[in-house]
Amino acid sequence: MKNIVTVNAGPRKGWNTDTLITEAAEGAKAAGAEITRFDLFRLERYTGCISCFGCKREKNKGACIVRDGLTPVLDAIRASDGLIIGSPNYLSELTASFRALYERLIFQNLTYNLETPCCNARPIPVLLIMTSNAPDTMYAGLLEGYRQTLSRFVGPTEVFVSGDTLQLRDYGRTDWPWTMFDPEAKQARHDAVFPEERRRAFALGRKLVG
Repeated sequence: MKNIVTVNAGPRKGWNTDTLITEAAEGAKAAGAEITRFDLFRLERYTGCISCFGCKREKNKGACIVRDGLTPVLDAIRASDGLIIGSPNYLSELTASFRALYERLIFQNLTYNLETPCCNARPIPVLLIMTSNAPDTMYAGLLEGYRQTLSRFVGPTEVFVSGDTLQLRDYGRTDWPWTMFDPEAKQARHDAVFPEERRRAFALGRKLVG
């Protein structure tokens, strides 16, 4: 049985990112995979790469030597048959939690060797999910960069973006005067489009298993 690791790099339980990751995981389960899930905002304390270069030593090649809350995540990904990872977009980037994992996931496989720049001998398929309250057309360059790097150092990567998402149940709250949004349009988009995006995430999770 294949094992698929799912990683939620967003903080909000039950909202857009969490929902699409869960759907993708259900798709992978439907294809016969076992799921190992991590929620980065609920782990013990961790950091991004500290540039210790321990992973560049021959005995540690391909493995981050820092021991903290991300250690079980990195260990599970290295032993897995596929990765589903999702993050909301914060200020035109993925979350700081995503970046911490991304730095350590990529850097451990980077050798600085011209002949073999990547030491990952076991590539796995990756599904990267991003959600944003802005239109999904705004992030092509950002996500292509992530797709290329993940494909090179982890394994063949597919990107799925859900844009113009619903952020609140009630946009009319007087203590949050968010006048730049059209609440009715947001809700209408969520009702009409998000169910289809959930189905697509399910299909992509199933496809990941092969």
